[in-house]
Amino acid sequence: MGEKFYKKKIIISGINLFEGGTLTILKDNLKFANDCLSNNYEVIALVHRIDLFNSGEFNKINFIEFPKSRDSYIIRLYFEYFYFKKLSKKWNPYLWFSLHDITPNVCAEIRAVYCHNPTPFKNKSIIDLFFQPTLFLFSLFYKFIYRVNIKRNDYVIVQQIWLKKEFINLFGLMNKSVLVCHPEYKKPQQISLKDNKSLKQNTNVFTFFYPALARPFKNFEVIGEAIKVLEIKGINDFQVIITINGSENNYSKYIFKNYKDLKKLIFVGMLSYDEVNEYYKESDALIFPSTLETWGLPITEFKSFSKPIILSNLPYAFETLGQYDKALFFEPKNSNELAEKMLSLMNESVLFDSTVKIEEKVLVGWGDLYDKIL
Repeated sequence: MGEKFYKKKIIISGINLFEGGTLTILKDNLKFANDCLSNNYEVIALVHRIDLFNSGEFNKINFIEFPKSRDSYIIRLYFEYFYFKKLSKKWNPYLWFSLHDITPNVCAEIRAVYCHNPTPFKNKSIIDLFFQPTLFLFSLFYKFIYRVNIKRNDYVIVQQIWLKKEFINLFGLMNKSVLVCHPEYKKPQQISLKDNKSLKQNTNVFTFFYPALARPFKNFEVIGEAIKVLEIKGINDFQVIITINGSENNYSKYIFKNYKDLKKLIFVGMLSYDEVNEYYKESDALIFPSTLETWGLPITEFKSFSKPIILSNLPYAFETLGQYDKALFFEPKNSNELAEKMLSLMNESVLFDSTVKIEEKVLVGWGDLYDKIL
């Protein structure tokens, strides 16, 4: 009999990822690992809950869940800095890849961390403290959290060039250790959903769409104020659909309370991935006024439909969008400017803004990234 073949272990940790774009990143990463890495490596995924993952898509991955990982930050940090050290000594992994910002205290031949929380680079506001006090207080410590163990990584991965510059300047990292990896987006198959929740309420009006979680930096209020400007001007043949309903947290309650009487603002609540794509297909334009992103996935997703996009005049938005011939940029706190951009699309009097091609070489997708770090 031949000698038994032992695969090297790859640990992919995402115990704090459970919703939104970050969960999508984890699922995409694990799908690549399942399909492209599992023949040569034993892949172990550390996740918040196993039921977030379709077993058929990830049948070659060993899942270990940590349901208490979100009970408190103390428990989270215990896992990262103490418990995972024990696991790493037991498993002796070839690669330990942390997909959620914190560099764990682990032993591995290769260590990498994926950083997609931009809060250390956001100007803090007392409004943030009111809306999401826990997140606000934790964000104050994020520069410290990022800093702990960060130089022990072989690679620090970020999604954009501006973030790479911030990490190098803030933490004194070497240029070659910080990798920029743009997400690779594949347009999903078009489906037809019959659920009324997924369909436009009025097909005869110009429809804007903004899919985002209820976070203060998502800047929903500028849309509400822009709608007020348009209503004062007597503009009525439009609607804006947003994916909150007022029940999510203090911020969404604030948005709902202040703008629920606007007839042109439609609160549909959280949508599934398929429902979001159905809205993309049916909407006439995307509004993306967020003031802080490491990527801004809806920009990439909607871009594939070749429809107009109104987005914040910020570095992340230019880099995410790349070259595109149907873009309009506005100052993210200027509701009058947003209203003007919206009206120009409705009146078909629009002059689209110029965009730039990113010249710096970056990695694109998990294939490029794993080729580099492995």
